[in-house]
Amino acid sequence: MNSPILITGIPRSGSSMIAATVNLCGAFGGVMSKRGMYSNDRIRELLLKPYLDRMNVDVDGLNPLPKKDTVIVPAYWRNRVDQVIKDEGYKEGAWMYKDSRLIVTWPLWNISFPDAKWIIVRRRTGDVVQSCMKTGYMKAFKDEKGWIGMVDEYEIRLRDMIAEGIDHRIIWPERMVDG
Repeated sequence: MNSPILITGIPRSGSSMIAATVNLCGAFGGVMSKRGMYSNDRIRELLLKPYLDRMNVDVDGLNPLPKKDTVIVPAYWRNRVDQVIKDEGYKEGAWMYKDSRLIVTWPLWNISFPDAKWIIVRRRTGDVVQSCMKTGYMKAFKDEKGWIGMVDEYEIRLRDMIAEGIDHRIIWPERMVDG
């Protein structure tokens, strides 16, 4: 089975738009969210959220986040993810998984899929914060200060990912839309 394309970004960064584009280009995503988020429901609900829950952190990846240096890599992780993708019809070629929580669990994914190609979606901090504050289901923080703190924590992890040497590309969707 090929290594995945892992698509991530700080919540509200535009990663769903990029995942939709990658999917349109032929990457297999399995059965993706009916909410238009281009995230595989089974990987998210059966694997990622329970993993975060066992760490006693927010399953939505907002507050609290896993401690930066906490790496718990279940031996079965890669096999379980591969099995979900195969069960959903994967045959060959590129496949993808998109989730903002990849940033706060990146060591798990990096150890399990060391040859993965990462797409990191970026957006200006102020724009992310404003989007979080306007989005009804984003309720982890009540004010701008809380959301800025969350973005800062994600930024630290992004820097760690890149410093570790993951194979990545950074995309700013706003720049694509603006030409």
